Amino acid sequence: MASPSPQTRRSRAPRADAERNRTALVDAARHAFTTTGAGVSLEAIARAAGVGIGTLYRNFPTREDLIAAVYATELDAVVDAATELRARMPADAAFRAWIDRYAAFVSAKRGMAETMRAGALTATAITARTRERVNEAIEGFLREGRESGLLRSDALADDVTTTLVGVFLATSDTQDDAQVTRLLGLLVDGLRPRS
Repeated sequence: MASPSPQTRRSRAPRADAERNRTALVDAARHAFTTTGAGVSLEAIARAAGVGIGTLYRNFPTREDLIAAVYATELDAVVDAATELRARMPADAAFRAWIDRYAAFVSAKRGMAETMRAGALTATAITARTRERVNEAIEGFLREGRESGLLRSDALADDVTTTLVGVFLATSDTQDDAQVTRLLGLLVDGLRPRS
């Protein structure tokens, strides 16, 4: 088999560099939105990613585009973690570890929401099929929990998702950082089979 021509090799390099730049920008933006919040500048994000502002704008023409990319990347990571956790832990422990990760995602999303119109973030969430994908992840925990006897057989994924949303909404302004942890513990306990 012939090796790629120099021109073919040159055409591949920018794609790899572009993907690295895009990933670096999303990572830098995620960190900035969760630590700095609404006040972070796009120039600061570009600097943190090690690229110029022009590279940022080529990848993400608007702030909303950048936030949508961060949201989608984080949602993918959270949903994908469900399978890995179920493979290495009992269903109840895996579910608890997963909802802690989901809570961190929601916290990061709040930081992103401060930086853009609420409607734009809602549209991003709808496009990403957030509720459906979260329900699918939760159903995997519930199915394995039912089969192993570790979780109730009558629990519905959408009811659990609704409860999680309620916890996150009710604690959005809390000064007690441990409250979310306690409430998520109550949720998991409530999903255990009745004696």
